[in-house]
Amino acid sequence: MSYVEIAIFISIPLIIVSMLIMLYRVAVGPSLEDRVVALDLIATTAIGFVAVYAIISNSTTVIDVGIIIAMLAFLGTTAFAYYLERRSKT
Repeated sequence: MSYVEIAIFISIPLIIVSMLIMLYRVAVGPSLEDRVVALDLIATTAIGFVAVYAIISNSTTVIDVGIIIAMLAFLGTTAFAYYLERRSKT
């Protein structure tokens, strides 16, 4: 077993557990800001999962999916920040 296979074997359960913890934060989060941060972390973790999948499948085309997820997460976080700022002014 190579080091890459060991890293993949360890990283997949860690990614799944972290996503479950973040989903809990999204569902129960004490404030809307906490939920937005948790959603951003879910997107970041999804990018990590896509990277691990790209290594497993030995395909670079899957990385484009990670880039798209990153762009959508950035736009979503920016939109939520704008919404929260507008909400606090009123």
